[in-house]
This record gives sequence, structure tokens and C-alpha cells, in this order.
Amino acid sequence: MSTVEIPNYKTDAFFGLEDKWLETAEGELTHYHEVGSGTPILFLHGSGTGVSAAANWWLNLQELSEVGHCYAIDSIGYGQTVVADGTPYGIREWVDHAIRFLDKAGIEKAWIVGNSLGGWLAFQMALDYPERLLGIVSMGTGGAKQTAALKQHSNPVLSLEGIRKTLEMFVVDKSLVTDELVKVRLEAAENDCASDRILEVVGARDRDRFEFPLDFEKMKNIEMPVLLIHGVQDVVIPVSRSWDILNTVPNSDAHIFNQCGHWSQVEKHKEFNQVIKNYLIHHGIK
Repeated sequence: MSTVEIPNYKTDAFFGLEDKWLETAEGELTHYHEVGSGTPILFLHGSGTGVSAAANWWLNLQELSEVGHCYAIDSIGYGQTVVADGTPYGIREWVDHAIRFLDKAGIEKAWIVGNSLGGWLAFQMALDYPERLLGIVSMGTGGAKQTAALKQHSNPVLSLEGIRKTLEMFVVDKSLVTDELVKVRLEAAENDCASDRILEVVGARDRDRFEFPLDFEKMKNIEMPVLLIHGVQDVVIPVSRSWDILNTVPNSDAHIFNQCGHWSQVEKHKEFNQVIKNYLIHHGIK
């Protein structure tokens, strides 16, 4: 029995995902989505206004559940995950939260699929907890030097126009940023669980970009399989980020999408899902 009250919340029907909750620490209730069976795959979302597991993975989880047991969590400080008073945020804290979720869910090892900040976390998990990971799929891996788009991303504007402007940075095809998508992202950003934390969590992310970047020397020793995915037209994280990792991590491969921005899992979701399924099957997922 949870000692934390479950919020009266339901993920918008737009995303087509059911809500689940798991108490992962005292005063901490992790909100997540779960589909499929078999080998565990943990999905870690990116950062930004109105971000959540659902808002990152709604076009991917059902199809990828054909090859594994998919868990997509709202990291602490994001979405509907409830945190204890005084909870600190940052790369170490987000990684440790992901490990707490694996522990409480009874998952010994998992594949990690991470987008942007989530990819950054995946690699830090590989450095800190290599025994818990089967492999990594990372799209537009976060933690790169700050671009003009990242600076804009660090100053969220909670309005329909502000949300639209942010989402349009993520894609080449602006028609993907529909009125309905903008509306549900704004509603998520304004909900009681998320609205007061956005500046704090974004500040922690940008602090750790300088104070706790990925250690590329240590990354040379990552032995697990790694798939890097990037859009050529990504203005948030330049494609050179994946090239740098590709030349560092010995068992890494890359798939580059042209006419694609930062949101490859949305903008190229059909090809994206197939690429990941083929990669996981090739690497023995059961």
C-alpha cells in the first residue's frame, strides 16, 4: 500500500496511454506507462515545457512493445511524478531515480532508450551502474554545449504561442505541431504537479551541462551495445554530438535521419520504431 496519495490525474486521451504509479522512495510516487512483455526497456524522456513520458513516447511505446516490456517514466521534477519536499534535481538525481524505479519494479537489467536529456542520463547510468544496463539507444544525446536553440529552450514561456515555438524547434516538418498537441502540452505544463518546478529542473539541467558533463574518457570503457540516432537538421543538439560519441564508445553504431530535427521519435516515428526493433532483435532481445 502506497503511503503517498495518488494524484487525481489521467493522461490526455490524445496520447492513448494508461497511467500507473509506483512508490519509489519515501514521499516519492513515480508516474509511468507500461506496455508489453519480455525483456525490460526503460524509456527516459527529454526536458522542456510540458514534457512527460507520454509526450515523448506516445508514437513509439505500443509498437516497440512487440519486442520488449516497455516502461516509460516521468523523471522527478517532470510530469506527474510526485516528489518529497526538498527534492534536489540534476543528472545524478535523475539517474538515481531511474535506478530506484528499476529496483522497485523488480528489474535487474534493462535496455535504456533515452531522448535528449534521457540519452544523457542513459550514458551516465552506463558509467555509474553498468551492471544494470543491457544496452542503450540514445537520440540527440543531451549535455552538449549550449546552442542558441538550447538557450531558448532554457527560458520556457507558458502560453500556447510559447509551447508552439518550442515544439517547432524540434522538427523540420512544422505541420506536426498541431493545435491539439500544443494544447495538451500546455495543459501538462500548467498542471499542479509540474508548474512550480519547471525553472528549477531546467536550471539544474543547465548547471550540470557545465558542472557534471559526460566523461568521454570513461565512456571509452563502455562495453554494452549502443545505438545513436540523430536528425541532420537538429538545431537543439547538433549531429556532431553523435559523431563525437560514435568515435568514443567502442560498440556504438549510428542511424542518421535526413530532413529530421531533434524529435526523431516523432518526426520519423515509423522508421524510428523499425530501426530500434531491428537493432534490439539483432542484439538478442527476447
